[in-house]
Amino acid sequence: MDIVSVILGGGRGTRLFPLTLHRSKPAVPIGGKYRLIDIPVSNCVNNGIKKILVLTQYNSESLNRHVGQTYRFDRFSDGFVSILAAEQTPENTNWFQGTADAVRQGLVHILSQYPEMVLILSGDQLYRMDFSHFVEEFRRSGADISIATKPVTTEEAPGLGIMQVNTAGEIKGFVEKPSLDELSNLTSDQKGVSEERPFLGSMGIYLFKPEVLKRILLDEDRDKTDFGKEIIPDAIERYKVTSYLFDGYWSDIGTISSFFKANIEMAMPDPEFDMYSTFTPLYTRARALPGARIKDTKLNNTIICGASDIAGAEIENSIIGIRSYIGSGTSIQNTINMGTDYWRGHSKDAGAVNGSHPALGIGRNCVIRNTILDKNVRLGNDVRLVNEAGLEFYDGDNIYIRDGIIVVPKGVTVPDGTVI
Repeated sequence: MDIVSVILGGGRGTRLFPLTLHRSKPAVPIGGKYRLIDIPVSNCVNNGIKKILVLTQYNSESLNRHVGQTYRFDRFSDGFVSILAAEQTPENTNWFQGTADAVRQGLVHILSQYPEMVLILSGDQLYRMDFSHFVEEFRRSGADISIATKPVTTEEAPGLGIMQVNTAGEIKGFVEKPSLDELSNLTSDQKGVSEERPFLGSMGIYLFKPEVLKRILLDEDRDKTDFGKEIIPDAIERYKVTSYLFDGYWSDIGTISSFFKANIEMAMPDPEFDMYSTFTPLYTRARALPGARIKDTKLNNTIICGASDIAGAEIENSIIGIRSYIGSGTSIQNTINMGTDYWRGHSKDAGAVNGSHPALGIGRNCVIRNTILDKNVRLGNDVRLVNEAGLEFYDGDNIYIRDGIIVVPKGVTVPDGTVI
């Protein structure tokens, strides 16, 4: 397939704060050993799409480093995964103003590959899709633009772009994040909708004919900056825009609660996003790590990643990331521990050289519930992170609560005996 894939690196990621305090959304770790950017890149590689551009702007250093260290095709291939950072040019001195503006500013690089199609993806979603079916239907329909859509419930619809689709699969109406009153006029006739899921939501995955993309962004809608809010609704009036129905698992990782839910579900029996029974590779940075070392520990519905060292703990419904250390007597439930970037006792571990700092990892006799521990966190002994007050929102001293979930940001030290 002669396709260039463009992955949108996201804006400030405020709804995922504090996980985006030091990184962009696509660089947020997921599943214990991956990052969100690995999802769209892996979907492309698994479908033979190996010309991939990643558009970045905010907090992009860790994303740039991960992409550079991870994705290297052989020297005899014309494949690449390249970062396109916001840049000043004689034609444009501004930063990206939105999703469409980001693609517009990168259009010269996109079109220099002379693609047959341009596939635009989000960098912060969790799904597996066979793009070959998407491409085949796009060709067969003769569409100028095609949008991947998913049947959704009435409760889910107000958070998405909802399309009105006729029996031929053509999109005749599009409303970004409609109110409940607007939904009554947005039902579709396309096969796949049902009484339980009567609406078709945009997945933020687009296929464009390159000449159409160029005409829209450079000529017709040069002042428009966002695909969902502006470009797509206007294009429906002038072009053949079709819906590609996708009915597999898809999650938009836009908030702390959706991020937390998607991760924890991976550790559950028979998860919808299953990395075991329905195996297609998810690619990430290759690391020479030993297996996990576990002693006198009770585990249930838990994923333990490489080089973890756990002794005398109880862990349930949790993700334990690479190089995690968990001390004896500690109880962990419904928790994402992202692990560490270096070993406990490494020269970068302040606790290894300064006795006033807890060492990397989780100390002894801690109780942790409904919590996200970002990378390189140091928890002392006898720490209780349980949200005893049942708060939905809280900004503390380097500890936050969002949607009732405790979040400890990257590199934070939590002293002995702390109770939240």
